[in-house]
Amino acid sequence: MNPENALDSAMATSSNPRGSIDDGISSASVELTSSQIPAIVPAQTALVVMHYQTDILGLFPSVAPALLANTRKLCDAARAKGVSVYFANLRFSPGYPEVSPLNKNGQGIKQLGLFIDDRPSPELAHQASEPVIIAHRASVFFGTDLQARLFAQGVDSLIMVGIASTGVVLSSVAYASDVDFRLYTVKDCCYDPDQVVHEHLFSTAFDSRTTVLSLADALRLLA
Repeated sequence: MNPENALDSAMATSSNPRGSIDDGISSASVELTSSQIPAIVPAQTALVVMHYQTDILGLFPSVAPALLANTRKLCDAARAKGVSVYFANLRFSPGYPEVSPLNKNGQGIKQLGLFIDDRPSPELAHQASEPVIIAHRASVFFGTDLQARLFAQGVDSLIMVGIASTGVVLSSVAYASDVDFRLYTVKDCCYDPDQVVHEHLFSTAFDSRTTVLSLADALRLLA
């Protein structure tokens, strides 16, 4: 199975992928002024890094270096600001017992044969104090204790980045919005092999639920 199509069918909601891993990373075209970006309280904010794991980055070698460089800058800025960093990985046991035969996305994941023993991408310098949330579905909240952990720490604002935009980012943003987190997404740290839908999401669903930031915007927010 083609890795691009397999990941798209396994994790995304689009049924007509038109982009490719060679499309590059689309930067947010309009940077916001400081007055347009809601300020954060570091102790009440978390950066959630979704599906930045070795198996997934391995599927997109042409864009992985830029994505990892951008997201490492974001992680380092968050750490320096005192913003908690959470990693969320897609993970399964050997044989994929967590995957229902009724789940179409899950069947695509099983065909890939991945996400059993991979780990957060080492380029992001995951720290021992930073939780790694293990999820078995596209949303990092479904079936996990992430929401409970965030609420217990008094977190009410999330900066969210991930791969793919049509999968984990869409599913997780929708849930987080419904439970009233203040949300930011960093477009330069998100990617999807379907660049048409990626762009559309950031101008529609994500724009209506989150403050969409470029990497430059996010680094100013965390300065």
